[in-house]
Amino acid sequence: MSLDNLKPAKGSVKSGKRIARGEGSGHGGTATRGHNGAKSRSGYSRKVGFEGGQMPLQRRVPKFGFTNVNRKEYNGINLDKLQSLVENGKVTDTVNLTVLIENGLAGKNDLVKILGGGELKAKLNVTAHKFTATAKAAIEAAGGEAVTL
Repeated sequence: MSLDNLKPAKGSVKSGKRIARGEGSGHGGTATRGHNGAKSRSGYSRKVGFEGGQMPLQRRVPKFGFTNVNRKEYNGINLDKLQSLVENGKVTDTVNLTVLIENGLAGKNDLVKILGGGELKAKLNVTAHKFTATAKAAIEAAGGEAVTL
């Protein structure tokens, strides 16, 4: 075997239909494109969302609202997640961003907000970007401290 005698495996390649090569081929005349219309013309390319002249869905549907470019997206972490970290022995007394990132609860560029879901029994010093009022109260009730970054 060498480069000059390579060929595909038998049966792996179909011979394509030879279009517009005369009437005798069976694909002459309109060359399988049908009669008239945009799709029969050369250079035709269908526009995305084009529905044949009917008003496209994107234009029929009402638009509303806006996107605030200055929106801050916080990654919420409930108190029961912090309690489970304590029970699994991954945290002893302080919870900060590095601890949360190591345990996969936050990404390195995330803003973190501690939420009041579940209950916290352990005394923890928690450092985060934001706290809900219930979360702050629960941390301080357990004897801990909530530090806002």
